[in-house]
Amino acid sequence: MTVLLVDAANVVGSRPDGWWRDRAGATIRLLERLAGLSGQRVTGPDGRPLDCVQVVAVVEGRAREVSAPAGVRVVRAPGSGDDVLAATAQELSGDGRAVLVVTADRGLRDRLPTGAAATGPGWLLDRLDALEVDA
Repeated sequence: MTVLLVDAANVVGSRPDGWWRDRAGATIRLLERLAGLSGQRVTGPDGRPLDCVQVVAVVEGRAREVSAPAGVRVVRAPGSGDDVLAATAQELSGDGRAVLVVTADRGLRDRLPTGAAATGPGWLLDRLDALEVDA
């Protein structure tokens, strides 16, 4: 049972699909896709089954005011998204939950609490693409 903690800005920025023209819109689209992961069993980054019990996404900047779809807890960073991501990872893992952080930011990965796993946006986007194909 794993909580998926998503660096929304990092994931949105990982595909050159025009997100820079509408950062908030791109974040909304990502959050809507993430809602489909909550409660799902997917293939984890290590190839083993991963039960996603909760999806938490950290948003920042112009995307900070986006609506949260059902199934996704949105954490709004008033300043540095990395600071909020690190603190949220600490909070979640401190509660004894398994946490998988999705980010390509190596500096952020270095700030994660012991026991929190990390993977890149490619893994997440592949899972989301697979869910849409299966739907």
